[in-house]
Amino acid sequence: MVRDAKKRAREQKKLEQQNHENQSEKLRRKIKRSERSVKDYQYFILRLLVFIVVIWVLFFKLIGVTHMPNNDMYPRLDSGDMVLFYRLDKDVVAQDIIAFESATPEHPDSKELFICRVVAVAGDTVEITDAGQLIINGNAVIESNIFFSTPRYVGYTEFPLTLGEGECFVLSDSRNSGTDSRYFGPVKKENILGTVITILRRNNL
Repeated sequence: MVRDAKKRAREQKKLEQQNHENQSEKLRRKIKRSERSVKDYQYFILRLLVFIVVIWVLFFKLIGVTHMPNNDMYPRLDSGDMVLFYRLDKDVVAQDIIAFESATPEHPDSKELFICRVVAVAGDTVEITDAGQLIINGNAVIESNIFFSTPRYVGYTEFPLTLGEGECFVLSDSRNSGTDSRYFGPVKKENILGTVITILRRNNL
């Protein structure tokens, strides 16, 4: 009887020890799962922060997005087309299409968004003849992609006009009615938002 009792006691002790070990193993596994969950969460947060920083740098420091506000650049651009421009490129050259802000004679205290084509830069002399011919530095400009004549706007910009440092002269592609440097004068470098790099047509969105 005593021997059986001791045997049962040993078995009971052994069973309790196994149960304790099983519980300890379950606890260790639970802790490991929790640690993995925390690490996965931290990794997700890190990736999210990196993604936000990349998007912020891309779209607020390098790339700008706007829409064509009117039909001044028809047929190259239609009103409502989405336009992407490169913010860091402000050393423009002739034939660049740029996004910029400018006041107008009618609203001198506020600036509006415009998108136009550069036709002359600092040091160039611009003339527009009575016949609607664009003259740069004494040479008639032949523009195969422009389908309208370039009339003067009487009472606004005086010609001939020599551009100063950091200035450019812009024209809309729709020359007979567009709002451009004939109306509000040269565009200063500090008012240039960037050079247009691509266009997303509204009817393709």
